[in-house]
Amino acid sequence: MATCRWITLKKLKYTDAEGRERFWECAERKTRKSTGIDAVAIFAVIKSKTNAFPPSTVVIEQYRPPIDKFIIELPAGLIDEGESPETTAIRELEEETGLKADSVVESSPIVVSDPGMTNANMKLVVLNVTLEDKLDLPEQKLEHGEFIVRRVIEMNKLYDELKEYDKKGFVLDARLQHFAAGFALGQRGL
Repeated sequence: MATCRWITLKKLKYTDAEGRERFWECAERKTRKSTGIDAVAIFAVIKSKTNAFPPSTVVIEQYRPPIDKFIIELPAGLIDEGESPETTAIRELEEETGLKADSVVESSPIVVSDPGMTNANMKLVVLNVTLEDKLDLPEQKLEHGEFIVRRVIEMNKLYDELKEYDKKGFVLDARLQHFAAGFALGQRGL
């Protein structure tokens, strides 16, 4: 495992609430830079100046080897040294989807997705993307070895579209599913 570029396995020793010494095995990212934040996930709010289409967002489809399946997830990426989470989000959105952000709407506190398994953390950055008129997607700027399919979905249809992806055998990213479920509940006034 010493040759792994992105992660390492660790056996941690800690003291529990009763004062007993215990051990825990976990994966730890090797990519964390000076910000203390590993990555960003990006929620793009896409609108048209002419209202040619309803407010939408972009999701990506890609194969993830650890789960041996295709997943539907938000665009995301690791933070480079010297970058802020917001700068990373703007860069990664353009690389993975071709879309250029106008502004940062919000940057979340640091969040974790699987704290029993890994120390990996991230921020969710919400970006505005305003298109002149109709929904024309610019060319992606993928890195060598990246195979990402992008899909724009109307925000009010996101929850139902994710259910359709599930029926087709795709895995749903937890962050995206939680957002879509919360948005759908909000639309219903709950």
